Amino acid sequence: MDSARMPTSPPDDVRTTAPRSRALATEAVHAGRDDLARQGLHAPPIDLSTTYPSYDSRGEAARIDAFAATGADPDGPPVYGRLGNPTVARFETALARLEGTEAAVAFASGMAALSAVLLVRSSMGLRHVVAVRPLYGCSDHLLTAGLLGSEVTWTDPAGIADALRPDTGLVMVESPANPTLAELDLPAVVHACGSVPLLADNTFATPVLQRPADQGARLVLHSATKYLGGHGDVMAGVVACDEEFAGRLRQVRFATGGVLHPLAGYLLLRGLATLPVRVRAASATAAELARRLAADPRVARVHYPRIGGAMVSFEVHGDPHEVIGRVRLITPAVSLGSVDTLIQHPASISHRIVDADDRRGAGVSDRLLRLSVGLEDAEDLWADLDGALGERAEAIPLREALARTE
Repeated sequence: MDSARMPTSPPDDVRTTAPRSRALATEAVHAGRDDLARQGLHAPPIDLSTTYPSYDSRGEAARIDAFAATGADPDGPPVYGRLGNPTVARFETALARLEGTEAAVAFASGMAALSAVLLVRSSMGLRHVVAVRPLYGCSDHLLTAGLLGSEVTWTDPAGIADALRPDTGLVMVESPANPTLAELDLPAVVHACGSVPLLADNTFATPVLQRPADQGARLVLHSATKYLGGHGDVMAGVVACDEEFAGRLRQVRFATGGVLHPLAGYLLLRGLATLPVRVRAASATAAELARRLAADPRVARVHYPRIGGAMVSFEVHGDPHEVIGRVRLITPAVSLGSVDTLIQHPASISHRIVDADDRRGAGVSDRLLRLSVGLEDAEDLWADLDGALGERAEAIPLREALARTE
């Protein structure tokens, strides 16, 4: 992905006939910061204001009217923290550049971001959602419980077209999926959606490994708490999309108050700068751990995506709870995407809220463990996993090990 080129707006004082392009690693460092040097700044400022002075109340009224009509970012100085924040806007600009979309809208959490998408479609009378399991457990619950008035039809990828209805407002998928790492053919899914927007959760892959918008998805969802932040110290969500949909999302965010704190916006912008380096380094370690787990007779099956990544899930022959209890270097905790390695038992935590039969039907077995690989040394991580898996047995042949990796 190093050679991937992305459009970017030229500096204010440079006129070009076509947009320049920059590699992903360059964009990750500079997007959202292009104006800083001209202001005599190196690090982006953190604007913590909740409100902003204005002596032109007529002009302010006109800007608020314009926002109410389209949801477009108001021209001129900020008005109120719930309407927008300059620090958060920098992160949104950067994430949109990385995902290759016109815009991005940030929220207080990934679930707030998904809720806003559902509310936008529901407000248009499009309450029906077609979804493919597995999804993140709370996403599954939000759809299944109809907490926002939505109705969901669960299907496999081949059944998407047949599941569409006149009131279908959204098709939702996650690829690689949480926690089985199952992958979908996104262009084929887009084709099946027809005119219905596809929402692709790209939390696990990040734009380093795939850009769903390039494959036809209209909406790209991230739990920015994970890889985009990358250090386990910020909670956020973001939707990358076209400007028209972004305007509607901003209106919902303003009305519901699911805003991202400016400090979180700053931390996310800082996290993006190292995103390609972190994802690639952790992915290399994850691939090595997946290989070793697949060759270990204490492990029944290993799930690792074809596109790579830093997530590994595996099913053990023994008691998964004992494995959780024996790790020492690896942290037994929910969430993922941090610089340190985390392990958790999805059936007990992240997907506990999903009906047990639905959970197992989606491939989330009771013996499945999910490993979010961080930046530690591979040998140290393997030593911890080796001890946590319990008494060793003779390794299986390489050919059989490869057959056990999905």
